[in-house]
Amino acid sequence: MVRAIMIQGTGSNVGKSVLVAGLARAYTRRGLKVAPFKPQNMSNNAAVTENGGEIGRAQALQARAAKRPTHTDMNPILLKPETDTGAQIIVQGQRAGTMKAGDYRKDKSKLLGAALESFDRLCGDADLVLIEGAGSPAETNLRNGDIANMGFACAAEVPVVLVGDIHRGGVIAQIVGTQAVLNAGDLEMIKGFAVNRFKGDVSLFDEGRDDIVARTGWPCLGVVPWFHDAWKLPAEDMMDIRSHSGGACKVVVPQLERMANFDDLDPLSAEPGVTVEIIPAGRPLPGDADLVLLPGSKSTIGDLAYFRAQGWDVDLYAHVRRGGHVLGLCGGFQMLGKSICDPEGVDGHPGTVQGLGLLDVTTVMAGEKTVTLRTARTVPDNDPVTGYEIHMGRTEGPDCSRAWLEIENRPEGAADQTGRILGSYLHGIFSSDEFRARYLKQLGAVSDLSYEDSVEDTLDALADHLEQHMDLDQLLELARVPKRA
Repeated sequence: MVRAIMIQGTGSNVGKSVLVAGLARAYTRRGLKVAPFKPQNMSNNAAVTENGGEIGRAQALQARAAKRPTHTDMNPILLKPETDTGAQIIVQGQRAGTMKAGDYRKDKSKLLGAALESFDRLCGDADLVLIEGAGSPAETNLRNGDIANMGFACAAEVPVVLVGDIHRGGVIAQIVGTQAVLNAGDLEMIKGFAVNRFKGDVSLFDEGRDDIVARTGWPCLGVVPWFHDAWKLPAEDMMDIRSHSGGACKVVVPQLERMANFDDLDPLSAEPGVTVEIIPAGRPLPGDADLVLLPGSKSTIGDLAYFRAQGWDVDLYAHVRRGGHVLGLCGGFQMLGKSICDPEGVDGHPGTVQGLGLLDVTTVMAGEKTVTLRTARTVPDNDPVTGYEIHMGRTEGPDCSRAWLEIENRPEGAADQTGRILGSYLHGIFSSDEFRARYLKQLGAVSDLSYEDSVEDTLDALADHLEQHMDLDQLLELARVPKRA
């Protein structure tokens, strides 16, 4: 019989996603058929699944750790923020519309059925389902209608392990405080706790661990030291992306307000000869950049206005005059053109805005959303490239005649006359070693990294780390047969 257990956190960004990925790899290596699951996620860094939908990037990594294909059932409800008060709603992989935050809070309990349906299907093809919560169950103002934490755990009758982050400080209060505010029914679901991201000698926290046990009555499943190679794994949350010091080749990335699908940065950050510098609001783009990479965006027109508000357009034009390279991916590609027309208001308010004008192309926001995995080849070098498309809109113009990719015998992308300014809708291209090495060579960097192998090695190291510092036998014993439809 399938068993399931849920990893919830005392807050957002306590390391739940990485822990679940490590547990998935550890239990898979033990011979179990593991499936990751997150009932509700909020992220603009989505992955495209083998069955043609969208899920959170973390669930894609967890599926990889479990050595199984990605599927939309692994993350049935995905919220993709478009503004401060609204988000695009993805249900079982497909766009279901846009909803204001207040309206979503009123209606989200209706989505519990879709989450349970997906969970039930996953349970039919697994020995162990590892469920990741979202945010914190201690947010009692969100408990009514909750589907992300205790609402789901109670509906599916799944036991919970609570994870606190000692790196933030106050981990005893995090865990004990969570117990203090939960109602009796929710408390019954919690079967243990773990402490994550400890730096230094773990034995120094023995008294703290024992105090939590004494105050809560919950067993401790482990105090997990900081996993220093976590940065080598694809990041999902914008909070997790950071500058990475490497070699003399500098890639500069303006941190857009609605940055999306920034996994394009992960292979570049892993390169020893490359420095990736994320530029926050209020700082100019550095004048010594070799490449300015404009990433994807969940709100292209809004982020273009944000880009200009920082004065980054002036910095970018100066970079181009100095002979620098520019690469725009997806939303970044659209920004590089002469104009963006949105007659139906799919990206915000209807209208047309002027682009950065570095590529002689125009974009029209219309039509169905494209969500698909792709296999491509570079032009003219014929290097194999794998990636994915996830966008709305169509881009056309004279510079598309200098397409530098080919997908299924059709040209993809655009380039200016110098070949230094490129744009494409294809995400994930830097994961392809041959392409990345050839592209970086233009910038004066040498690459001999096998990126996909490095991710696999890191997942194995993470599993070893958890085997050493968590009681995985006890965790497995706590897993229970869930309630199924």
